[in-house]
Amino acid sequence: MKILVVGGGGREHAIIRALKKSPACGEIWCAPGNGGIGYDAKCKDIKATDVEAMVAFAKQEAFDYVVVAQDDPLALGMVDALAEVGIPAFGPDRAAARIEASKVFAKDLMKKYGIPTAGYETFDDPAAALDFIRTRDRWPVVIKADGLALGKGVLICEDVRQAEEGIKEIMLDKKFGASGNHVVVEEFLTGPEVSVLSFTDGKVVKPMVSSMDHKRANDGDTGLNTGGMGTVAPNPYYTPDVARRCMEEIFLPTIRAMQAEGCPFKGCLYFGLMITPDGPKVIEYNCRFGDPEAQVVLPLLDSDLLTVMTACTGGTLEDTEVRFRDGAAACVILASGGYPVRYEKGKEITGLTEGQLPGAEDVTVYHAGTAVQDGRLVTAGGRVLGVTAVAGSLPAALERAYQAADRIRFDKMHRRSDIGRRALQALNVQE
Repeated sequence: MKILVVGGGGREHAIIRALKKSPACGEIWCAPGNGGIGYDAKCKDIKATDVEAMVAFAKQEAFDYVVVAQDDPLALGMVDALAEVGIPAFGPDRAAARIEASKVFAKDLMKKYGIPTAGYETFDDPAAALDFIRTRDRWPVVIKADGLALGKGVLICEDVRQAEEGIKEIMLDKKFGASGNHVVVEEFLTGPEVSVLSFTDGKVVKPMVSSMDHKRANDGDTGLNTGGMGTVAPNPYYTPDVARRCMEEIFLPTIRAMQAEGCPFKGCLYFGLMITPDGPKVIEYNCRFGDPEAQVVLPLLDSDLLTVMTACTGGTLEDTEVRFRDGAAACVILASGGYPVRYEKGKEITGLTEGQLPGAEDVTVYHAGTAVQDGRLVTAGGRVLGVTAVAGSLPAALERAYQAADRIRFDKMHRRSDIGRRALQALNVQE
């Protein structure tokens, strides 16, 4: 099969590396891709959000299958547009992608169908939102921009002053553009967070191995929120009992709710969960693979990814095996100094040969923000590389990932030194 993957970051690189293992995978392209992805796929410089140009390119090149990996093109209806020209694609259509593209839609869906989540109210008037917040007697409070905001449209406010600033930032200053026309104000949940990506064909849901993200920029979960500074899988807080409850109370009810609303979800549905004292609750849904969760989940996938994806598209997931290997995976993000605010690009990256670490067993370097300039690999984004290692245990995977990361250099490189620490503490407690 001739395949196109839409997007240009670490998640797309992880998908491409997994797809290439399939005997049915032929020529593989990525648009727009990046410098490092160029070692594994042919890249075409088309914006992921340019639906018209992407569909025209897919038609011109006669792709057999397209994987729409990024949230924005899914929300814009790229899967619908590809279907109109007869090209099958992995990912939800525009109506189903609302589960991520609109926080209001997602929260109202959960309320209507009894899916456990934080208590909330929605507002399109800043004054009404502020009036509601000022009556709160329980803090912190969470304010979320309704639409897509590059994973940064969620504010945790410790007091009224912070909440007032947050409403001003999102709704009046329009920091996230039209995404801030509506907001969700919800209660702050406590407990360990778990990410569970799942394959679904609109009827059947098959969860992947669980993972744990590290969102804050600095050690000890301090600093600004980022797109994610590292991940581990599996997540030790996701016990068999929690997994059973999630399937019964969250996963299946969500799939059925989307069916009942006339917008069945096909593709990868990401469940962002909080294991609260009252049981698991949904913090958020994403309509695609997480980034950098994909970078630890997909290396543990034993089944053929292309077979599973086409089963999701074709409605035959029930008859398709989804199997993961034992062991663990850990991903350490190497970021540009100053990320997620201001950072420089164009720094030469050393230590890699054709994008990978020579001789590093069970280690993959996923490229998130790289470019090739005059034959040199350089930085081209905030999150630059994801160094992922697979091993028989989490401590071994983390040790291998950090040893590998030590071999890579670029000026002003920033990384966290404590990825996986909370997971290791949880494992020690369970033992």
